[in-house]
Amino acid sequence: MKKKLMLLGGIYYLVPVIEAAHKLGIHVITADYLPDNVAHKYSDEYVNVSIIDKEAVLSVAKEKNIDGILSFAVDPGVTTAAYVAEKMGIPAAGPSNSVEILQNKSLFRAFLKQNGFNVPIVKSYKDKSMALQEISTIPYPCIVKPVDSAGSKGVTRVDSPAELEKAIDQAQLFSIHSSDFIIEEFIEPLGTTSDADSFVVNGKLAFVSFDNQLFDKNAPNPFTPAAYSWPSSMSNSVQEYLTSEIQRLIDLLQMRTSVFNIECRISKNGTPYLMEVSPRGGGNRLSEMVRYAYGIDMIDCAVKAAVGMNFEIDKKSCNGYWGNVILHSNKTGKLRSVEVLPELERMVVDKTLFLDSGVEVRGFNGANDTVGTMFIHFDNKDIMDNYMRDVNRLYNVEVE
Repeated sequence: MKKKLMLLGGIYYLVPVIEAAHKLGIHVITADYLPDNVAHKYSDEYVNVSIIDKEAVLSVAKEKNIDGILSFAVDPGVTTAAYVAEKMGIPAAGPSNSVEILQNKSLFRAFLKQNGFNVPIVKSYKDKSMALQEISTIPYPCIVKPVDSAGSKGVTRVDSPAELEKAIDQAQLFSIHSSDFIIEEFIEPLGTTSDADSFVVNGKLAFVSFDNQLFDKNAPNPFTPAAYSWPSSMSNSVQEYLTSEIQRLIDLLQMRTSVFNIECRISKNGTPYLMEVSPRGGGNRLSEMVRYAYGIDMIDCAVKAAVGMNFEIDKKSCNGYWGNVILHSNKTGKLRSVEVLPELERMVVDKTLFLDSGVEVRGFNGANDTVGTMFIHFDNKDIMDNYMRDVNRLYNVEVE
């Protein structure tokens, strides 16, 4: 009988996961409460259920007798996937309580501090009134975040007490499971931050990658990633330190096998920080980009891991110089066209649009406002650095 894989969510990033599963002869079930989501058109069957309702998803998973479950690039479903896997005794990224820690920014920061990792000054709150009572003790500038959102949704930099209340309202608006939020010091990065996909096999880092995460300072939300480039500009010594700390975290949490999306940054004083470590594929087609840059098919490995099939990952170095540009508009309107800088076209190896002409486009407030992606293979580092210095000039999204 065919193995069955349940995928939580229905966004575009799941389409290559479905295609990889089908190549392996796996029956794919997609699940969420939005039947018009694009991935459902490619799966073998669809189930209408909220992916944050653990018991409801577990009930469906038992009914369908699934062999594996993934919440690939879909952050809200990661804890549900871990819960279902644990209850059913099928392959899991790790213990469900460990996944809960990784997925909750308040719990994660507390765990890091308790175990001697570098961690920003941070305070956790359950309601706005508590934070406003302590408004004079909060370090500015600071970042206000929901404890359980992803894709930079609900994240605001606050530079003065007068801006705090509005930022809290924004964080609570985008909270998934509760109204909890954190306020932490803003770590001004030295160079670029990194947000890349890696892979853990039987509790060991089989492959770890770092990149240059770039932003659009003119976007409505300037903390939403606007581009990435490879290889990372971080020094080898910093990469080695971060790799060691990631492995230590994996050991402490007893994680098992999964693709991991990992965000890091180095402060102006040279201190490296683990900002986010999530047992899922990253958004913005990061795992697909790794296949181009490193020759490692992380989606194929993630699917095989989820259903208990054997796979291997060979450590490889980055093959050349690469860019992943997140196509977006900074204003709302109907999409007319996406034009690429003519001189760049010969270097573009993949341009994928998620929206059709005439569809409403929103200003770039979060990852869900993405129009599409563009993968670029540069001739050398100087050319990459020159183009990636200002990614907005590489393309134009016309809206009306």
